[in-house]
Amino acid sequence: MAVLIKNGTLITAADTFEADILVEGESISQIGKNLQHPNAEVFDATGKFITPGGVDPHVHLDLPMFDTVSSDDHYTGHKAAAFGGTTTALDFVVLENEGFQHSVDTWMKKAEKAAIDYSFHMNLTQFNEKIAAEIPSLMEMGIQTLKVFTAYNGRLRLDDGSIFKAMQIAKDNGMLVMAHCENGDVIETLTQQALADGHTSPIWHAWTRPSWGAVDAALRIAGMAADADASVYIVHMNTAGEVDMLKYARERGVKVMGETCPQYLFFTEDMLERDDGAKWICSPPIRTEADTARLWQGLREGALQTIGTDHCPFFFDGTQPILYEGKEIAIAGKEMGKYNFTKIPNGLPGIQDRLPILWTYGVQTGQISANQFVAYTSTNPAKIFGLYPQKGALVPGADADLVIWDPEKRFKYGRAHSHQRTDYNLYEGWDVAGYPEKVFLRGKLIVAGEEWLGKRGDGKFIKRKEGEIL
Repeated sequence: MAVLIKNGTLITAADTFEADILVEGESISQIGKNLQHPNAEVFDATGKFITPGGVDPHVHLDLPMFDTVSSDDHYTGHKAAAFGGTTTALDFVVLENEGFQHSVDTWMKKAEKAAIDYSFHMNLTQFNEKIAAEIPSLMEMGIQTLKVFTAYNGRLRLDDGSIFKAMQIAKDNGMLVMAHCENGDVIETLTQQALADGHTSPIWHAWTRPSWGAVDAALRIAGMAADADASVYIVHMNTAGEVDMLKYARERGVKVMGETCPQYLFFTEDMLERDDGAKWICSPPIRTEADTARLWQGLREGALQTIGTDHCPFFFDGTQPILYEGKEIAIAGKEMGKYNFTKIPNGLPGIQDRLPILWTYGVQTGQISANQFVAYTSTNPAKIFGLYPQKGALVPGADADLVIWDPEKRFKYGRAHSHQRTDYNLYEGWDVAGYPEKVFLRGKLIVAGEEWLGKRGDGKFIKRKEGEIL
């Protein structure tokens, strides 16, 4: 079945121009003016924008945490992503004692219900000679990324020596190390002191994870990458100082890249002092107005490379069911930490919100250009993570992952429009100007206005190759 999209304004990471797009099978076959096809289904995009489908480089679906699990799985989260214009999402595999292949197989099983295309990163939370020897096997599985942590002592954190060795192995095998940068020792000390003093409210989540810990960890990671001649990608950057360290290292030739997320661009730690402060608990925490301003500046000047979501949703009150696709569901959530901030599951919903919110409050306000919007949310992640030009591109031969935007659509955003499987939305009541009208996954129309045309199993695993250093 061929699809012909006529008269749209195409927006790529580099250009904006008017053209038609012809899709044959799952791929873009032609882009140009006055295209024709005798049997194509025709969509008129006059007055509409067309972008490549969003690539979310950072999501956590069906993730066990504390005594519960993130409330979106590889169907519900993907469905929400599609309504927001994202057609590819990269999840994280939890490394189990049985090794890489077993761990990947476990996540492949979870993702059999995938509704959009996907790939995986590997959490590297253990390190020994056996694991070191097995790391190159990940490339054969189509996984070219390892994630390390400088926090979560005794659970996820590796010592610096192990991180450095992992960087060396990654460098030798065309892989990329991703890093969660905080100071785990400082966090552990401050948390113990806070609890001993009876401080249990949500704001203490932020106050026990000081931003200087992220700054020093980011520079330390960059330094190790320089010494290993390896490339590194710092996830969910949330502080002004981290942007400064990223810029400092890149100016000196270090192959380091940085990601931020919408929550760090739009919210501050004051939200944690509200009665519903637990809704904004994530790690690392949201910061200050000065930090949000520096992050926006970093995006404008090109110091940062991507905007992911770190989508990891939980119910605010998991004792009360919600309706999802006509059925009641309740999953234990943030109420678990009502009397102790350390027991609040860390994570926020955002996989659907990312593109519409960034378009309205990033592009429409002049914080970033439309081309930067596409670069940060689609093209750059595709390049960095070895998906380009299959994903993140409007070129012949690319997968026909396409979003037709209605720039005139205006409404109040919130849970009523969200397909994220949780009981709240961070952007409740926000004005949205411009929203995806139609979304295609490899040439198949999966979203048409408010109609869901996709299904479980539509998504496929994308084996990735060595990525680019931007």
